[in-house]
Amino acid sequence: MGIQVRRSVREGRGAGFDVRRTALGFALIALLLCGAGLVVRTGLESAGRHPVAAVASAVLLGAGVLALLRRRRGRRAAARAAAAAVDTAYEVVDAALAEPPAAGTTPAAAQAPPVDHAAPEQALPVDYEVMDPYDFEEAVAGLCRRDGCLDVEVVGGAGDLGADVVATTPDGRRLVVQCKRYTSGNKVGSQDLQRFGGTCYAVHEAEVAVMVTTGEFTEPALDYAAQCDIVCTGLDELIAWSEGAAAPPWYAGTAVRPTEG
Repeated sequence: MGIQVRRSVREGRGAGFDVRRTALGFALIALLLCGAGLVVRTGLESAGRHPVAAVASAVLLGAGVLALLRRRRGRRAAARAAAAAVDTAYEVVDAALAEPPAAGTTPAAAQAPPVDHAAPEQALPVDYEVMDPYDFEEAVAGLCRRDGCLDVEVVGGAGDLGADVVATTPDGRRLVVQCKRYTSGNKVGSQDLQRFGGTCYAVHEAEVAVMVTTGEFTEPALDYAAQCDIVCTGLDELIAWSEGAAAPPWYAGTAVRPTEG
């Protein structure tokens, strides 16, 4: 019986040691160590550019360690190893993010935008003919402000008695403007000029009276305007004024445009 017991113990001990399993275990450990080195090196190189990928690589490493320790040390050791692997992953990412960029490189966010050295585009001509009468009055008032007039007001409306825009010219004269936003082909007649001429001086105390239209003037209207010293500005003259190719209408008739200080 004693001999049989000793044989059973020997057989049990022999059964506990397996060369193939031991070799496989060492191979797995070597593989994990090699993979860990590769993952750490890759994480250090790319953590600054891809921190999420670095965290994922470190977590995979921790998972491998966890799987190994579950077989060797039990659950408590596996939990500690997993926590340590996660902490190591965040430390790797923080260290990579804190590392200053290499000399001669500039972060993308800090790079200056490219400078466009092309010539600036010129403003497109304003199409006054498509404006409604109120927008047209505002556009004429804007031209007056642009060219130095002071106290510019849009006063057109019911009961305006012919004045749509009033202002003070740069040389101190009271300017009164009537705006006629006509469609193409329509002309301002002499009756329109007569009504304006009857109020611009007597009622509005104009020193410079101007009628601006998107149409044209009839010959009788131009004759009356010349007699009453009213400046007529048709569509062509309006566009030239708007584009800076002609002097403002309050300088019409002057030999030399006054210098604006």
